[in-house]
Amino acid sequence: MLNPAQRAAVDYCDGPLLVLAGAGSGKTRVITEKIAHLIGKKHLAAKKIAAITFTNKAAREMRERVGKLISSEAASELLVCTFHAMGLKFLQIEHAKLGLKRGFSVLDADDTESIVKDLLPKALKSDQLWALRNLVSTAKNNGLTPEQALAAARSPRELEAAELYAGYQKRLSAFNAVDFDDLIRLPLALLDEDAETRSGWQERLRYLLVDEYQDTNSAQYRLLRNLAGSRGMFTAVGDDDQSIYAWRGANPENLDELARDYPSLKVVKLEQNYRCAKRILRAANRLIANNPHKHLKTLWSDHADGPPIRVMECKDNEHEAERVASDLAHIAEKHKAEWNEFVILYRGNHQSRALEKALRLARVPYHISGGTSFLDRSEVKDVLAYLRLIVNPEDDAAFLRIANVPKRDIGATTLEKLGEMAQARHASLLHASESDAVLKQLAARSASSLASFGSLIHGLARDAKRLSAAELVDELVKRTHYAEHLTAEIKDPTARARRLENLTELADWFRAMQKDGGSAGDLAAQLALLSHADRDDPGNSVRLMTLHGSKGLEFRYVFIVGVEDGQLPHEGSIEEGRLDEERRLMYVGITRAKERLCLSYSARSRRFGEVFKNDPSRFLAELPADDLHWDGRDAEQDAEAKKEVATSHLARLANLLAD
Repeated sequence: MLNPAQRAAVDYCDGPLLVLAGAGSGKTRVITEKIAHLIGKKHLAAKKIAAITFTNKAAREMRERVGKLISSEAASELLVCTFHAMGLKFLQIEHAKLGLKRGFSVLDADDTESIVKDLLPKALKSDQLWALRNLVSTAKNNGLTPEQALAAARSPRELEAAELYAGYQKRLSAFNAVDFDDLIRLPLALLDEDAETRSGWQERLRYLLVDEYQDTNSAQYRLLRNLAGSRGMFTAVGDDDQSIYAWRGANPENLDELARDYPSLKVVKLEQNYRCAKRILRAANRLIANNPHKHLKTLWSDHADGPPIRVMECKDNEHEAERVASDLAHIAEKHKAEWNEFVILYRGNHQSRALEKALRLARVPYHISGGTSFLDRSEVKDVLAYLRLIVNPEDDAAFLRIANVPKRDIGATTLEKLGEMAQARHASLLHASESDAVLKQLAARSASSLASFGSLIHGLARDAKRLSAAELVDELVKRTHYAEHLTAEIKDPTARARRLENLTELADWFRAMQKDGGSAGDLAAQLALLSHADRDDPGNSVRLMTLHGSKGLEFRYVFIVGVEDGQLPHEGSIEEGRLDEERRLMYVGITRAKERLCLSYSARSRRFGEVFKNDPSRFLAELPADDLHWDGRDAEQDAEAKKEVATSHLARLANLLAD
């Protein structure tokens, strides 16, 4: 049963619509119900609808939920995807108009980093390299070509970045490749310039639904505007109070741009929260009211008040971690709660270390979200690239990744020349490297190395016909001397052993999956498409994650640690006067809690060998005092709580000893 505001958002299909969806207000339900309404009541063909969101996980969840509301045939025709997936689909259809040949490669961050490193002076520090890469990415996200970036450069650093952009794009062109930023930039450029293409795509997609609209950057907004056209047949769903990604290019001002570009824009506010206790919502509303707003909204709930929000002052971060672990274990015991009903949130990943130690000592299972996932480790990606090239000689991205891994005298200059010659012959890099005519135009040493590499791939391809995927991984590691490569690259024996164990684990994954049949390449493709969440199931354990990573999630019990000035809000934001986004980050953390919320801070912290005094976060003073319980300010209540926790702790110890 939809509430009146949700129903209004679903039913309105006559023009541009902005749905301001507060935390926990059922926005995904509104989007899925609206898709069903467009198909069932408005008789719009499913293939004419696109629902766009920001993560594969969110797209998958939306697809599953809408699949329960419409026919399987309609569900199969519906486009539910991320911005980048939609951009890829666009390029696969329109590649020729953009000078790309069919089968172009999409390079990931590792692939593009190696290109950038090769184009820049070797003495450049990693932070300087990162800054230049970021400027190139910013230029792309602003929809600029290399020529436009050069013209717009206003400082030596911007000029250096624009020159890097030009060389980098030239190399991508030689490789018939694009990067992730190009998946938005190139479709946008074509739609901006080509009226016929623009008209065709506006007819192809008659209605757009955009989730997490506040997280769009400038290029993504312009792309949507091109697709929607003057008709403005779209529903944008977002929440200005949860805009926390400005540091990676998100532009919350896009909410205001909608009203300027579409004067007939209708706005619907979803203010009923189905997640949080009333006390938690009061705190969230009071906090976020300190930010400026173009669109005022106040969340409300039918839930009970719930217990007071606890505020704990701790001696230092280790004491804080110990208290959180102890309290968490006590709550789990008292309320018979599952571990996966708890989350501990923090501003930065470094804050997890003390928490991990305390949770291990308390025998509390935990899972850290946001670390490097298994399939993102370089040695695993290298082996998967070999597998991809073995089963698909046209995979230029895989060729580029492993042509010189392990090192075999195939440098970047050789690869660029090979790419240009492959383009001229309309051939893949691997096929071009097998041409005598091509090899004769390269230095003898490089040509010999390329020929040997081609023989290696063909030999492994023959092996793939008789070996299982797991056996092929083992054979590949052996034939490429990959273990010796790691020994030469990594001096720390512990780190080296861990990297080799990852390759063994990859073979084990294939072994487990092989029971479903399929070649190594098929399995490699399946693994590459898995999202981090698919591969990294936390199971029944306490979640540890950053406040940024918690967006979109909810938990029965929430602990936010490090609620002190300098940490939350972050020191850099205080110095630069950027408190609004930090306040929104705190708001996101608070509204993850369904029943109980605990905020803690350390009175002291140690940095660079010195001890510093901390002030509690200024945000604590912005919360309603009547809804907070500060430890140490009510002696009788504190004594009772300590006694209860101590009794629970002793009982847990007794149970552990008994086990």
